[in-house]
Amino acid sequence: MKNLYSIISILALLIVTCANAQDLKRQYCNPLPMEIGPGGNASGDVTVLKYQDKYYMYCTGGGAWVSTDLVNWEYEHVEHVSRIPVAPDVAEYNGRFYMSGNDCPLYVADHPLGPYTLAGEWTNTGEISEGWNGAFDTHIYVDDDNQPYLFWPGRGISGIYGVKLNPDNLCEFMGKPVHLFGFNPMHKWERYGEMNEYPGVAWIEGPWVIKRNGIYYLEYSASGTQWKTYAEGYYTATSPLGPYTYAANNPLLQKTEGLVTGTAHGSIVQGPDNEWWQFYTIVLSNPPGGRRIGMDKVEFDEDGLMSVVVTDTPQPAPLAEPAKDKPRSVPVTINKMRAMNALSKASSEQFGFFGSYAVDDFSGTIWMPEEDDKEPYLMIELSPATRFDVVQLFTVDAMRVMFGGMSKSGSNRGFGRSYSDQVYKYRLEVSMDGENFTTVLDRTDNTVSRNTVFDEFEPVECRFVKLTVTSWPEGAPRGIIDFTVFGYPSTYLPAAVATPTFSDLPKDGSRQ
Repeated sequence: MKNLYSIISILALLIVTCANAQDLKRQYCNPLPMEIGPGGNASGDVTVLKYQDKYYMYCTGGGAWVSTDLVNWEYEHVEHVSRIPVAPDVAEYNGRFYMSGNDCPLYVADHPLGPYTLAGEWTNTGEISEGWNGAFDTHIYVDDDNQPYLFWPGRGISGIYGVKLNPDNLCEFMGKPVHLFGFNPMHKWERYGEMNEYPGVAWIEGPWVIKRNGIYYLEYSASGTQWKTYAEGYYTATSPLGPYTYAANNPLLQKTEGLVTGTAHGSIVQGPDNEWWQFYTIVLSNPPGGRRIGMDKVEFDEDGLMSVVVTDTPQPAPLAEPAKDKPRSVPVTINKMRAMNALSKASSEQFGFFGSYAVDDFSGTIWMPEEDDKEPYLMIELSPATRFDVVQLFTVDAMRVMFGGMSKSGSNRGFGRSYSDQVYKYRLEVSMDGENFTTVLDRTDNTVSRNTVFDEFEPVECRFVKLTVTSWPEGAPRGIIDFTVFGYPSTYLPAAVATPTFSDLPKDGSRQ
């Protein structure tokens, strides 16, 4: 049997034509692998603006990210007279770019990346209602008649407000703000709590407006960014300031299990494929405040209802041509460091931060190797076979890693909003026998700072996968929140010990 493994391992080596595979970019995977730049970390409250042939992403955490395809994002510095606000919103109006956010005035620039200078303080030409408590999660929407509007939430259960802006001065309100809708305790998903158990408490925020086929879609977030129940809903209207009607298929986004949870506070933009794409915040399991960015496709039915399926597996990228005759890849490593996977192992582990935590499909646990383990690794046996079972082999083609860990002070730096360089170097190998390995992905020369990575590589059949981290960021805690390899079942090897089948039993009912 060992000779058979060795022969198959050699065949696998011949099949892999490029050990140092380039990014194929046929797919994307959540959380998105956002680059971390000097003073900029994509940590939620995401706004995506399309300008000419590029997309500009702004997040809490500073900076901007630029893309032409919604998949490859490069960090860019934003020149600003003050600082990038929390929950930044950027809108184009008459060739200029207006940035607003939480607890700040309005800023203006001639380019999406700045320099942004003060445009003015928010003022009004009409009566300010109780809904205006200063700028908070502001969103400027420009209708197709070039009339600008401002949308924002009140505090807590107040809900969403809107007002027409003066076209000659976007700092000025034109009339009294309109209360569009408030918290409704009958909408259980809007309530506070991990079980939505607070019937009278909520935090309504994050408005965003799009228009399609004459219908205005106003999405918003609840129940609060500290909960994994954080979700997105929407109302519709035939005019920007309503009246708005609650959508029958709410919530629009909601996911409370797995790696992608607490999906809310985002934006919708038309992609290069002319399809609509939803970007959103991902709330990690522990602690509150740890966040990432996700995106998924928006669908509209014949009645105009929109829907989004939140994903945490590889999905077709906008404009990408799918691989022909290839099954959809799924996670093949989850929970495969248990007794039935006897050959799976970590090179080392600190007590309470076990290797199995890297493959448990949960962002609230971490694998942390021993401090003196210079190049720690995780080896995962993909087939949980006993000696009486056939050995299932898998064809693997992609990998996701979420890096992070506990600092010596006990804080979860890997979960939070660290702005320091996070350049991780690593490689992925595959094997048939757990002894002879072939490198299918080499990132030992990586220079890009990311705390989440997603890599595609040429499909290869194997029984074992092995991730080795060859270099950690200087001074950063060493740990892995998630290690997932994606693939699909392929062939199998016979069981080590043959067992009788039904067809082998005597036909006369006698015992042998």
